[in-house]
Amino acid sequence: MEEKIKIRSLSSLDISELAKLANNKKVWDNLRDSIPNPYSKNDADFFINLTEQEKPKQNFGIDYKGKLCGIIGIIIQKDVYRKSAEIGYWIGEPYWGNGIATKAIALITDYGFNTLDLNRIYAGVFEYNIASMKVLEKNGFKKEGIFKNAILKNEKFYDEHRFYKLNDK
Repeated sequence: MEEKIKIRSLSSLDISELAKLANNKKVWDNLRDSIPNPYSKNDADFFINLTEQEKPKQNFGIDYKGKLCGIIGIIIQKDVYRKSAEIGYWIGEPYWGNGIATKAIALITDYGFNTLDLNRIYAGVFEYNIASMKVLEKNGFKKEGIFKNAILKNEKFYDEHRFYKLNDK
């Protein structure tokens, strides 16, 4: 039986669904401002084209029961941080509460440690995104600190909660 949650490469077939899911203020409120809002089909096409150029692959669609339901990425750091990476992810609102982010984080963490040979993976979470903190903790990530007033989102300052996980090879 095929796993109902997986991560996969994006393709032009995902443009419409990606634009529909990402064009949601409730989703955008938990993302960095570099993600456009509103989010159009042109934005989706641009992002998918970027992912097709990646070597190694760092951004994936999250697939739930054969449908695109979100995005997850792993950003490999540079220089002395080259064995570390930051993960970022979002799930489209219609799919919230199905355990999808928990599984997707497990999959991208496994990919980071086993395929990319990383030593450390981390994530920054906005102080009000408790659900995101919980899914990281379910995956064995530990809180390493709180960066006070580090985030300016919607013209208001928020703390960033930083989580990490080390490769136990």
